[in-house]
Amino acid sequence: MKTLKFLKLPLILSLFFVLISAKTDDKETERVHNAANVLKEFSKMKESIPRQLLEEYEGIVIIPKLINAGFGIGGKRGRGVAMVKLGKDKWSDPVFVTLTGGSIGFQIGVQSVDLVLVFQHKGVLTKVENGDFTIGGDISAAAGPVGRSSSASTDYKLQAEVYSYSRSRGLFAGISVNGSNLAIDKTANNRFYADTASSQDIFASSKSDKEAVKVLKESLTAF
Repeated sequence: MKTLKFLKLPLILSLFFVLISAKTDDKETERVHNAANVLKEFSKMKESIPRQLLEEYEGIVIIPKLINAGFGIGGKRGRGVAMVKLGKDKWSDPVFVTLTGGSIGFQIGVQSVDLVLVFQHKGVLTKVENGDFTIGGDISAAAGPVGRSSSASTDYKLQAEVYSYSRSRGLFAGISVNGSNLAIDKTANNRFYADTASSQDIFASSKSDKEAVKVLKESLTAF
């Protein structure tokens, strides 16, 4: 009987670690699903991100439920994903990122918004690697043009490095992200991909077979 118990112990431990590893990326999987839902909700809006913009620009950051709070001095905090183009209608696997920022001025209350940042050049994101960068200064975000079709913004000069779109309660919400810090969430990347791949490696790849990633890419391609 003792021998049988000892034989069962490794099996029990193996099962335990399998269950633990299956749970470790739950939060990240939820974050990817939330990002896909943000795109789906944006696509339902009467005025949305012009398709021309997504066709010409090379990177995107999606922050679901960004908390924008303030009482005199304001602050922003959110977790989301970043992706870059690898070719026509082909996007990289998502890299997990965080966005934090503050502002000074009269403001009060707490607001939850879905934030989408569209980047003209993917190098701005892929070069972040293990560090971070502040939106503002040389790389500033402007309020993006809106329109349902690719022709909706043909008269709009698409020159900004980053265009910002924020949505609250089904409507566009004005929110400034200049001065905010965008950083790679290395812990989340390691949990989700179960390895120590750098953000540059993930940005260069599109091989993830996770269902949440597939849904996110389909939502972005169909936007």
